[in-house]
Amino acid sequence: MGTSIDVKAFYNIFREISTLVHSSTDAKEVTELVVWKITEMLDAKGAIIRVINLETNQLDLFASCGLSENYLSKGPISSNKFITETVRKHRVVIIEDMLSDPRIQYPREVLEEGIKMMLDLPLTIGETVVGIIRICFTEKRVFSEEELDFIIAISQQCSCAIDKARLIEDQRAQYYKLASKMEKLSALGRMAAGIAHEINNPLAGILLYSSNLIKKAPEEGPFKEGLDIIIHESLRCRNIIRELLEFARDKEPEKAPANVNEIIEKALNILENEFRLKRISIEKELSGEMPVILLDVNQMEQVFINLLLNSMEAIQGQGKITVKSHTDLENNCAKIKIADTGAGIHNDDIEKIFEPFFSTKPKGTGLGLAVSYGIIQNHQGDIKVSSKPSKGTCFTIELPFQEEASSSEREDRKDGTE
Repeated sequence: MGTSIDVKAFYNIFREISTLVHSSTDAKEVTELVVWKITEMLDAKGAIIRVINLETNQLDLFASCGLSENYLSKGPISSNKFITETVRKHRVVIIEDMLSDPRIQYPREVLEEGIKMMLDLPLTIGETVVGIIRICFTEKRVFSEEELDFIIAISQQCSCAIDKARLIEDQRAQYYKLASKMEKLSALGRMAAGIAHEINNPLAGILLYSSNLIKKAPEEGPFKEGLDIIIHESLRCRNIIRELLEFARDKEPEKAPANVNEIIEKALNILENEFRLKRISIEKELSGEMPVILLDVNQMEQVFINLLLNSMEAIQGQGKITVKSHTDLENNCAKIKIADTGAGIHNDDIEKIFEPFFSTKPKGTGLGLAVSYGIIQNHQGDIKVSSKPSKGTCFTIELPFQEEASSSEREDRKDGTE
């Protein structure tokens, strides 16, 4: 017959641990309290908590009470040996054979501690075992149902603390990663602006003199051909510098009420000849009920031109670009999709395409999409991409309806105007 538990003492310990779990972000603090209180409540020799290291898949010592440094210094142990199927299937495993049981990895040290019995409890989050509690006793004994329930309840609280700590750690890591990325982008922007300004002046001189020389050059011959190459490559450098300055500037949008369909139409008209020369057909499905949105017209035109140019360059030979717009009332935004039948983007590159200076094109600067991404973000919108190699790519832009524009639109509709 097992020993009856002191219900009041159990309640006080459980409340103390539960309060700490909810108030503390430090799993170490919670687990140290757990091993101390379990040892005290069950009159045990000591207790340890080991947590699985996600990188090494070993059980690292996380907290301990009542056990010697000689025993604890044995370091991490394999989770495969420690967490057996028996532990996974049962809430509590009692170990009485200190010499032969495969779960005892250091039997000599266990005997030197005077341990004659152990209790193992898995720490689980959902169906996943994240660690284990091991309670050590100097005498064999029988446990009551109340004692086992107590240990299980405490192990569940301990699992919650570990889960909470890992979640906070993940969020903190994501924050630092984002902050580091933003800092690098800011430094990159300042460096790009500095380089662009330094290159711009000598480049202007090269263009000026080469343009004057070509007027005097013979119509045929290597001299004129060489000057043509100099002018062409200088103009390409000038375009790269403009993109660098645009990326570095990160100009705040000058918003005014505008119809996004009209901006799309203008971008398509600008590139109409390019599409015709490359035998690319355009399919439009623009919503006839698109409300007015607060936009920087010039910046949004730049975004659409960048995306259309990307689609055009992705198509080898004859192909099609589809441009759609519609209202998403559920998410209170306008959605614009630009899809092509081009080469598509490899899965490894999808996450990097909005990064500055990343390009899959031989002569690409990798700034067009980075600038477009920044413009959409400054409009409190979002831009997403989906693609399959050899199947084509689709960019989806979401632009929120601002209250001011929505109210104005509602008034227009009341008056019967578009």
